Amino acid sequence: MRISDGSNIWPDKLPCVTVILPIYNGQSYLESAINSVLQQSYSDFELVIINDGSVDDSVSIVESFSDSRIRFYQQQNQGLAATLNKAIGLARGKYIARQDQDDVYFPNRLQKQVDFLEQNVDVAMVGAAAEIWVGNERTDRLLKHPTDDASIRFGLLFDNYFVHSSVMLRRSVLEGVGGYSEDKARQPPEDYELWSRLMRMHKLANLPEVLMAYREVPSSMSRAGNNPFLHNLVKISTENIAWASDCAVNSADVVALSKLMHGDYDGMPHIVKFSQLRAVLDRAMLCIAKESGVPSKQMVAISRGRVNRLRYHYVDYLCGGLLGKALNSQIGCYVKNMVRRLLMKETY
Repeated sequence: MRISDGSNIWPDKLPCVTVILPIYNGQSYLESAINSVLQQSYSDFELVIINDGSVDDSVSIVESFSDSRIRFYQQQNQGLAATLNKAIGLARGKYIARQDQDDVYFPNRLQKQVDFLEQNVDVAMVGAAAEIWVGNERTDRLLKHPTDDASIRFGLLFDNYFVHSSVMLRRSVLEGVGGYSEDKARQPPEDYELWSRLMRMHKLANLPEVLMAYREVPSSMSRAGNNPFLHNLVKISTENIAWASDCAVNSADVVALSKLMHGDYDGMPHIVKFSQLRAVLDRAMLCIAKESGVPSKQMVAISRGRVNRLRYHYVDYLCGGLLGKALNSQIGCYVKNMVRRLLMKETY
């Protein structure tokens, strides 16, 4: 049974998984994306597709499928976050899995993630590693993030540690945090904003297996048009650091730490001491250790890369950004790499 207006009465048995697929002018790879869901080894799912005002042939591509697990809806263009929230509201599954119009599931993706969530009831969301494709060509590059909760939550203080279309979440948890933010001032990155709220209350995980292909394309629902990505990334990271360090979100040290960690030196609140920034980072580290239930010594090892990153950007900022600039001469590159190696030495 496939519907376009939600008016039909569905069978009493609810699917275990709802796959949500938003579409906006996705004709190039849409058929492949849908087929990869329908050909999963795990079959207890529904596929909710919402066309968000496409003006290409996306609708006809969806309508060419006759699989009873597809539920197809259309709307005027509302944007990615609003479309995802509508799909979540329509979902009937215990778990919600994301799919993008450009990406490809590998056959055992749903089975692996359902098994993991069934066996780990304290985990709210699980992602997976992904191959990177350029068009239809496979590359040797991977999107692969840490798998344990402590590493993920500490990393999420600063960066996105999930491939968006790889995640599967418990619907109850997703509804409990209010879904995706539809505040335009917080978009993009819609996914990182949501993960940031989730990690403050719930454990998260990634599977080590490569379970999908992420396709690099010139534009997508999340990347088209004006993209204030860095500004919002720094803003959300600032909120995360403030939460974990128990500091005010407008604290000069917190703002400076977030901006430095992203190499964003414009509008720095003031020149701060490295020791002050390190103290904020250490408080955040101890908070994540407590939230994730890991020893502080283990968190020191987890945080090592971020401490090194802070060292590098702190010196780069004091040097006016010279270390981070692309230097053309061989001597310049040598000096830059030598300084980087010196800064990366540990002093614990």
